[in-house]
Amino acid sequence: MDPNNPGPEEYGRHGDDDAPRQRPPRDSLTSDFGQHAPALARTVQLVSGDFLLTVNPVDGSEIEPCPPAERPARPVKLDAAERAEVERAARPPVPPGPAQPTLPLLARQDTREQLVRLLARGRSVRLTGPAGSGRTRLLDIVAEDCADLAPDGVVRLSGHRRTPDDLLHDLFYAVHNAPLHRPDRAELVEHVREIGAVVVLDDLEFGGAALDELLDATPECAFLFGATPDVPAPSADAGVEEVVLDGLDRAAGLDLLEHAVGRRLTEDESNWAGDLWFESEGLPLRFVQAGALLRQRDRMRAGAGAVDEFGVFADARPGDLPYDTVDGDEVPLPALGDAAAPAPLLASRLGASARATLRFAVALGGEVPHQAHLPALVGDTHADAALGELAACGLVSPVGSHYRLAAGVMAQLEAAGYADGLEAQARTAAQHYAWWAGHPSVTPERVCAEADAVLAALSVLAPLTTATGDGEQSVAVQLARTAAPAFAAGLHWSAWERALRAGAEAARLAGDVGEQAYFHHELGILALCAGQLDRSRAELEASIGLRGALADKRGTVAGRRALALVADRSGTPLALAPTAGEEVPEAHVEESASPPRGVPTAFPELQPPSDTALIINRTASAPSAPSSHKAGGGLKGLARRNLVAAGAGALLVAVLGTVVTLGATSDSDADNPSDRVGVNPSASQGIDDGSLGADPAAGDEGDTGEATSRPTDPGPDGTLGTADDPRPTPTGSESAEPSEDESTEPGEPSKSPSKTPSSKPTKTTKPPTSPSPDPTTPDPDPTETETETPPPTDTEPPPPATSDTASGPAPSSPAGTSSSASAPQSSGAGTPSGSGSSGTVI
Repeated sequence: MDPNNPGPEEYGRHGDDDAPRQRPPRDSLTSDFGQHAPALARTVQLVSGDFLLTVNPVDGSEIEPCPPAERPARPVKLDAAERAEVERAARPPVPPGPAQPTLPLLARQDTREQLVRLLARGRSVRLTGPAGSGRTRLLDIVAEDCADLAPDGVVRLSGHRRTPDDLLHDLFYAVHNAPLHRPDRAELVEHVREIGAVVVLDDLEFGGAALDELLDATPECAFLFGATPDVPAPSADAGVEEVVLDGLDRAAGLDLLEHAVGRRLTEDESNWAGDLWFESEGLPLRFVQAGALLRQRDRMRAGAGAVDEFGVFADARPGDLPYDTVDGDEVPLPALGDAAAPAPLLASRLGASARATLRFAVALGGEVPHQAHLPALVGDTHADAALGELAACGLVSPVGSHYRLAAGVMAQLEAAGYADGLEAQARTAAQHYAWWAGHPSVTPERVCAEADAVLAALSVLAPLTTATGDGEQSVAVQLARTAAPAFAAGLHWSAWERALRAGAEAARLAGDVGEQAYFHHELGILALCAGQLDRSRAELEASIGLRGALADKRGTVAGRRALALVADRSGTPLALAPTAGEEVPEAHVEESASPPRGVPTAFPELQPPSDTALIINRTASAPSAPSSHKAGGGLKGLARRNLVAAGAGALLVAVLGTVVTLGATSDSDADNPSDRVGVNPSASQGIDDGSLGADPAAGDEGDTGEATSRPTDPGPDGTLGTADDPRPTPTGSESAEPSEDESTEPGEPSKSPSKTPSSKPTKTTKPPTSPSPDPTTPDPDPTETETETPPPTDTEPPPPATSDTASGPAPSSPAGTSSSASAPQSSGAGTPSGSGSSGTVI
C-alpha cells in the first residue's frame, strides 16, 4: 500500500473517464484549500435491488428509485480463469519467511473417498469434527478432487460469522461478475438457482431451518459443510449426509509428529508422544504443536555458538534472541502439562514481534491482523515475518481469507497474562485501522477483507467509550465512521450493520449527537434496502430529530428524502413537524377536496330567496373532514360525504321554513330594496370574504389587490362571462333549466342555487357595457324549472346588508342601474359601503 500515491485504487469508478466531475470552487482564493477533501473520493454509487444508493460518508447515504438508464445489465458468469482468480483471492495469504513443509494427510483416505463419492452423486454432506481435528485440511484435499464435477467448478466459502443471506450473496459474487450491484432477495434467488457447483463451506455456524433455507435456494449445488459438534444439526428433511471425523490413532499420531519434527523420534520422545496422544484424544493440532516444541528444543540443544558461526545473530543483543540457548544435552522434554497447553511455552520462545502479535490477537478476540498491518502495529519493519513463526508453531489457523488463533490458544494465552493491557492494545489497533480505512488509496474490498479485526476492535472499545468534554472524537466513533462506508461500498452489509450499531452506541456514550444522527440515518438506509420499512422509519425519524436539534439542514434534507421514499413504499403518508434551525414549509395532511360544484343535498335543488342563498350555499359546499387520499378513500370517504350531504339537506329545509314564515308575516312595501334584487346571487366573491370560495380568474386586479374580473356561470354557448365582458342574460325557461353538463357532482362547491348566469358587474365601479335586459321582462318563475320548489310569496323579507352580490337588475329599476352600481362593494366581506338599508342575516 502506498498512501502517498493513491493510483487507480480509489473509491468509486476507475479511470479518468468515469471519475465524477467536481464542482469548481466558489471562491478562487480558496481553490487550493478545497481540492484535497477526501470525501469526494469516498462517494460510491451502487444499485441495490430497484434502488440507486449513493454512499456518502459526509452527510449520509442517499437513496432513490433507480432510473432505467442506471439499471445494470444481467450479471454474467465468470469463466474458469476468472473463477480461479476469485478463489486465489479468497485464500489466506502465504506467511512470509522460509517455506514450511506440507504435512501429509494421514489416516483420512477412506473418509476422503467417501466424501468425493457423495458429492459426485449430487448429495450434500456435513463433515463434523472437533476444532483441531484437521477438518480444514481434509476439505482442501476434497475440493481439489472435485474440481471437474460441476459446470461452475468448486466454490470455497467461509461460514465464520456469516448468515444464510450473507452466504447466498457470497456464492453469487463467486460465480457472477456484478460489480457495484447487490440484487434484492427475489433477484438473488433467481440467480443462485442457476448455479451448478460444488460448494465447500467451512466453519458453518448454523443449522436447522436456516440451513434448509440455504439448501432450498440452491437446488443445483452440492454442499460440503465443515462444522464442529456444537453447531445445530440439519433438519430431518434436509437430505444432508453426516460424516464424523475422529482423531488419529496412536501410530498415525507418531507418524505425524515425525513429519512435523523432520526426523525420527527417540525412544523417550516416542513415549512422551504416546502420553500426549492419550491426553489429546488424537487431535492432529496437538501433534503439530508438539512438533514445534521439539524443534525449539533441538535449536536450544544446538546452542548459540552453532548459530553464531553463520552470523545469523551476529548483530543481535542477548535479550533479542527468540529462545534461551543452552549448551549440551541437558534440555529436558516438555512436561505433559506444557504439551497439553503448549501456547505459553511456544510463545515464550518466539521473537518479540511474534509475542506482540499474539497480544494484539488476544485483544481482538482471536483475530490476527493481516501481515501488512503488523509493522505499523508492532513498530517493527520486519514484524510481518511474525505470522510465519506463528503458523509454523500451530498457534494460528486459516479462516477464510485471514488467520485466527488456533483452537484453545486464546484461553491459554489469557491465563498466561497476554490479556493484560487489553484496552490499550485494542485502542492502538483501532487508531491504526481508522487511519487506514479512511485513506483514499485503500479500496473497499481490502477493508472488507479485514472486517473481522476492525469489528473486533469496535466491539471492545464501543462499550468503554466515555464523554471526554474536550471536543476530541472518540476512537471507536472515528473507526466506525471511516469503516462503515467502506463496508457499504464493498457490499459487506452484515459488517456494515455491525459497524453502524457499534458506532451509534459509542456516539451515544460519548455524547456526540451529530455522529449519532449519522449512524441512525445509515441504519435507516440499510433497513430500507432490506425491505424493513418500519425499522427504517424509526431510524430515520430518530436521525431527523437529532439533526434538527443541531440545525443540520443538509443532513435533515437527506433524511427526509429517504423518509419520503419509505412512506411511498409503505403506503403511509408522513406529516413531519418543523425542526429547530430550519425553515420548513408548513406541514399539512392531504385532504379529499370536494368536487367543483359542491356536495349534493338529499333533496332536489331549490330556489330560495336571495337573503338565504348565501347561508345555504355555505352549508352545501362545506368540505368534508380532513383525511388523506389513501386513508379517506373508498367506502369510508363516501359515507362521510353522504353524512355531510344529509346534514346540508336537513339545514336547507329548516332555513326554508323560517324564510317562508317570515315572508308571510312581513309588510308589503313598494320601495322594498328586495324588489331591486334578483333571486340569483353571484358566486364570484373572494376566498377570504366568507362566501363560496370560487377561484378568481387570472386577470386584472384593483388597487386593493383583489380581482376585478371574475368568472360567472357558463352561458348558453358554454363560455364564461365576466364583469368586463358580460353576456346577454337569457330569460325564461331556456336559462332556468340546467343542462346535464352543469349537474352538481358529489363534493363540489356550489356556485349558485340557480343556473341563470349573472350579467351585472361584480366588484367594479364602471357601468356595464352591454345592454341591460328589458325592465318590463318579468323574472323567470322558479316553478317552471324546479317543480318541487314551493312558489315564493308576494311579499319577501327585507334584504340583508350583504345583498350587494345579487345578479341582475330588479324588474322595476331603469335600464343600466342596479343596487350594486349605486352602492359599490367594500373590501370587507359582508359590509355595505354605500347603502343605508339594514337587515338581519338569517
